[in-house]
Amino acid sequence: MADEEEKETPLILQLQRTSSPLPFEIQPIGNVWTGVAHFIAGVIGSGVLSLAWSLAQLGWIAGPLAILVVAFFSLVSAFLITNIHTTYSNPSLTPTTNRSFLQAVHTILGYKNGFICGCLVYFSLFKTGVVYVITAAICMRAIRQSNCYHQQGHEAACEYDNRYFMLVFGIAQIVASQIPNIFHTKWLSIIAAIMSFTYSSIGIGLGLAQVVGQGTIKGSIHGVSTANPTQKAWLVAQAIGDIAFSLNFSLILLEIQSTLKSPPSQKETMKTTSTIAVCITTAFYICCGASGYAAFGDMTPGNLLTGFGFYEPYWLVDFGNACIVVHLVGGYQIYSQTLFGIVERWYVVKFPESVFVESFKVWLLAFDFRVNLLRLCFRSAYVVSTMGVAMLFPYFNEVLAFSGSIIYWPLTIYFPVEMYFVHKRIVPWTGKWIVLRMYSIFSFIVTIFVLVGSLEGLIAKRFGS
Repeated sequence: MADEEEKETPLILQLQRTSSPLPFEIQPIGNVWTGVAHFIAGVIGSGVLSLAWSLAQLGWIAGPLAILVVAFFSLVSAFLITNIHTTYSNPSLTPTTNRSFLQAVHTILGYKNGFICGCLVYFSLFKTGVVYVITAAICMRAIRQSNCYHQQGHEAACEYDNRYFMLVFGIAQIVASQIPNIFHTKWLSIIAAIMSFTYSSIGIGLGLAQVVGQGTIKGSIHGVSTANPTQKAWLVAQAIGDIAFSLNFSLILLEIQSTLKSPPSQKETMKTTSTIAVCITTAFYICCGASGYAAFGDMTPGNLLTGFGFYEPYWLVDFGNACIVVHLVGGYQIYSQTLFGIVERWYVVKFPESVFVESFKVWLLAFDFRVNLLRLCFRSAYVVSTMGVAMLFPYFNEVLAFSGSIIYWPLTIYFPVEMYFVHKRIVPWTGKWIVLRMYSIFSFIVTIFVLVGSLEGLIAKRFGS
């Protein structure tokens, strides 16, 4: 009788509690190309838009060279990281699969290093979310401005507040964050990778078209000239920081490697994936940076696609910015799913009987799907927090440089090198040990320089000094 009454009641939403655990363990079915899609979706993001500005600060020789050097360093670290996906604990030689960067540091380097790494990992993942919110808002505002100028004329006062667009992007991310884990983001990553190529190509095309139209290649060997040598040094530091941010992918490598099927071994597939992805990414980065710098010279904007005056062809600029927004939805998830997985796995182990571990089947109109309370509450709060910080520091280039500098050396260089030493039992003062140690020290010196310059730029922008 109760069932009959329930059927007669036109409920919009019903809930049914289930005992299904969080779906952490999924059979890996990925290959080289799905790995490349994940990689490109996570790497080619907001950083590509700043590369023309970075080349403008460094000049025609140092700019492309800096991109190549950072790309090479990142690829070396990627090869080191792929080796520690599976480790063995003595004396039983029991294999341990490290499904995340943080887990690998804990397993190989111990608790203290794991704690330090954990703080940096959480900061890195969080700051990436903040940067993506800022970038998406800038691009959505650019679309609105472009349409306004097209409709009302180039002299119209088309100024809009970024915060409204940050809110729109945040709502979209709250919905997208309910995707259970990175294994379920394959199609989102493929779409995001396609968007990456699309808007990068638009940026390159618009830059080349402007170069052809003006009949000259702008820019110089030494980059933007400044009256103050100290200010030039800070700008160079920020430019290197922007490049480092755009090629920082160490945190997602083991997550992507875990999605790959075998045979062949996940390690070999991941090395191939990393090589292909880094080569594609570097080529696009140099093309985007060079075409933008050639078009604008010393007046190169911080965000390439906002530098074409929002005029004609306005529809193409709109489309390019729309592609960026779609890509950032996927890119935000690639990085955030790593943090979501870490926190949720910890919570399930710590509080296995908690009601937040349970899933609920939800009927919404004619559809039904599962909702997990932990996923819903934690991930929504996380997205809101990234929006809040983005609203406080909406400075594109400075935030990118600071983000790239503070975590590049420890996460991309230091920890991978130290884990490789321990895992491969590299003897001190051997040839390989000396080369890798020099590689780490050089990267540390450059990172300190970039950190100081990015802090100077961020404080100057925030407090107007």
